[in-house]
Amino acid sequence: MTTGLWSYRGIVHRLNLWLRGHPWVGDAALVLLMLLSWSLQTGHGWGPRWQQALVLGGLVLPLLWRRRHTLRAAAVSLASAGLLFVLEPWAHQLPIAVWALNILVYTLVIQGRPRAATAVAALTATFYITCTVSWLSDKLWIPTIAGYLLTIALMWAVGEFMRARRAYDAEKEGRAVAEERNRIARELHDVLAHSMSVMVVNAEGAALMRHTDPDAVDRALQAISATGRAALAELRRLVDVLHEGSPRSPQPTAADLRDLTERIGADLAVTGDAEGLPASAALQTYRIVQEALTNVVKHAPAGAATYVRVDFGAPAHDRRVRIEVTNSGGPSRPTALPGSGQGLTGMRERVALFDGTLDAGPTRDGGFRVAATLQVEAA
Repeated sequence: MTTGLWSYRGIVHRLNLWLRGHPWVGDAALVLLMLLSWSLQTGHGWGPRWQQALVLGGLVLPLLWRRRHTLRAAAVSLASAGLLFVLEPWAHQLPIAVWALNILVYTLVIQGRPRAATAVAALTATFYITCTVSWLSDKLWIPTIAGYLLTIALMWAVGEFMRARRAYDAEKEGRAVAEERNRIARELHDVLAHSMSVMVVNAEGAALMRHTDPDAVDRALQAISATGRAALAELRRLVDVLHEGSPRSPQPTAADLRDLTERIGADLAVTGDAEGLPASAALQTYRIVQEALTNVVKHAPAGAATYVRVDFGAPAHDRRVRIEVTNSGGPSRPTALPGSGQGLTGMRERVALFDGTLDAGPTRDGGFRVAATLQVEAA
């Protein structure tokens, strides 16, 4: 089977989207189908052919503007239905009137206008009952009337279902947009908070060692440059995601942890097997390590060594990813780094996505430790 844009599902999906953007095409096709069914009837109707066309045109043509001017369309169709009954009727034309009026009832229901829908449905039912009593024998009254009333009820039920479905889809889309905005906000926070913290720490270290260790100053400046470039690249990626139609850049994975830790000179130890880890879990692992490093760097004493431990466990249906970021403690930092107050909150939100746990706080030797555990199902 062909895949891609020209597969069967792809063609159906694109056609559905196009019809949603051009609803008048479906309405026009419906009107043409109803008029064609009338023109193919072989029975002799009431009056001249042009007279039948005029009345039936008044019944079905209003369906073309039923979406924007529903009440006007219903008024014209009901007036034409009355004219159909007043003139010498021809019962073969009744099914067309039935569907035209039922579609208008459906349209009012889906628009959320119950009073107008009730009025049109009542007039439509009156028309059905009157035609049935006048045109058919009394033996056919009850089943015919019941059938017509059932069609009204059916169209009303379908309209209510579609209205509820549209409301649900709109709410779901709104939640998805809000979640995406929150996700991007967290991503921006993590990127900026981490990068700025690392750059400030290296700048402070360079200032302290500029007279005693020129080589350390060069290393700090290189770290600042590398961190800034990486931050700009990630920010560009996030901005690309915001632009409609832009290709989504690859998200950070477990393989990127090495570059992340090397930028700040942290010691990284990875155990377990990341094979089969879902992309979402790999991304959250990266972001948790990034945010944990930010918090540790903010609280770390000057000259403290930072250690990162990540255990991916073994590929299985249910595994745990354990993350630990600590520093070694030491003399107090001369200046404190400002924080947004959202770092631990953001990590708790990420951990909660995988029913995990988070523990963060100072250590006995004056350092800082962040430990997180994620409950992950294999991809």
